[in-house]
Amino acid sequence: MRNLKTKELSKMGYTNDKARSLVINIIAKHFKHHSATSITELLTHIINNPENYLDHEHLGKIAETLTGKTKSHDFEAYSLLTAPGPYKVYGNKEIDTGAKKQMELAMSLPVSIQGALMPDAHTGYGLPIGGVLATENVIIPYAIGVDIGCRMSLSIIDESASFFNRYSHQLKLALKNQTHFGMEGSLDILPYHEILDSPVFKETELLRRLQGKAARQLGTSGSGNHFVEFGEIELFENNSMKLPAKKYMALLSHSGSRGLGANIAGHYTQIAMEKCRLPREVHKLAWLDLDTEAGQEYWIGMNLAGEYAKACHDTIHQTLLKSLGLQVLANVENHHNFAWKEQQQDGKELIIHRKGATPAHQGEMGIIPGSMTTAAYLVSGKGAASSLNSASHGAGRAMSRTKAKQNMTASALKKVLSNAGVTLIGGSVEESPMAYKDIDRIINAQKDLIEVEGQFLPRIVRMNKD
Repeated sequence: MRNLKTKELSKMGYTNDKARSLVINIIAKHFKHHSATSITELLTHIINNPENYLDHEHLGKIAETLTGKTKSHDFEAYSLLTAPGPYKVYGNKEIDTGAKKQMELAMSLPVSIQGALMPDAHTGYGLPIGGVLATENVIIPYAIGVDIGCRMSLSIIDESASFFNRYSHQLKLALKNQTHFGMEGSLDILPYHEILDSPVFKETELLRRLQGKAARQLGTSGSGNHFVEFGEIELFENNSMKLPAKKYMALLSHSGSRGLGANIAGHYTQIAMEKCRLPREVHKLAWLDLDTEAGQEYWIGMNLAGEYAKACHDTIHQTLLKSLGLQVLANVENHHNFAWKEQQQDGKELIIHRKGATPAHQGEMGIIPGSMTTAAYLVSGKGAASSLNSASHGAGRAMSRTKAKQNMTASALKKVLSNAGVTLIGGSVEESPMAYKDIDRIINAQKDLIEVEGQFLPRIVRMNKD
């Protein structure tokens, strides 16, 4: 970003010395990574519509100087219910006390109607990871989380497992050269996907500013537990893929909407907290009414982030498989950290928030991974109303990343990988298989929710070196 000049600001209409000083300081501090064009557009919009920015976290002071008005106080304060609403727990013995307490608090919100806790659940931020929450006509950004639309994508490949023995070196090189992990950066050659031309990017000021970041990060993965891995999948008899029951080569990925989703989540969580005041222990679970402008903007942004996450996976799979000359027989994908409008049995439409949980309607396909050395399961949903048509999104953590880092060693991880016959590129002890719950116990705990149709075993795993 180039430095703003007072003369340039005066031409825009910022004739007040205090306003110009605020603009220069605030833009330098909070918008230093934005392009010159986007900053010019933003400042022009502020000077023309200053009252729209009175409640903005950073730009409000500029708006106050321009209008002579102070920040509005059009918020409502709410108390928690005296007793939490109904929610079903699956795999109770597998779930830590902290996650159950978080779910009880979430179900004590006056807008909560029904909930469910999946067996992979563990303590998170706001809503526990593995939590499902139903509301009516309101959306809770923090109950969806920062990585909006994080998802799994599985491509079943027209090759047998013997391909690994013949071309393991080429597979490793492809994962090293054709994927990118980490908070920033991008691929050497920026890919293209039609999502980048979506007119939705023009619908709000925030999305316009994020379009460039989305283009730079397309087809890349984040840090933490995100991965891209080759493995072999055994499909069982009468699978929904309608493929012969045997072993196939497969590509599995897990990542989300990158900086696009994170910025949308942060922006609208802040707006929700300003408009909806809650007790301190649940203050981030503030909601937006879907009949309001902010609620509609978040809904639009959330859905765009979900489509972008899918585009990232599509790009990763297409790029890798094209570089290796491999053909896809079938693809299964499902995402979590999202909200859906769903019709219930009584005809009422509810907003279903799934934080680290995936949709499992009758016949809906999904993939539930374990860890870098344990099985992932191809499943179809049974449509259980008590779980709000949901299932787990993975095995779930048995210990936090901090605890794993304190208790695990690199040499122990290497031994586990060697015993499992898995090659790891990148990765860290924080994602050690020992830090995760037993995936088979998690699958068994949700037999009422899913039908298992296949088993995937990782062979070559690529993760961020945290």
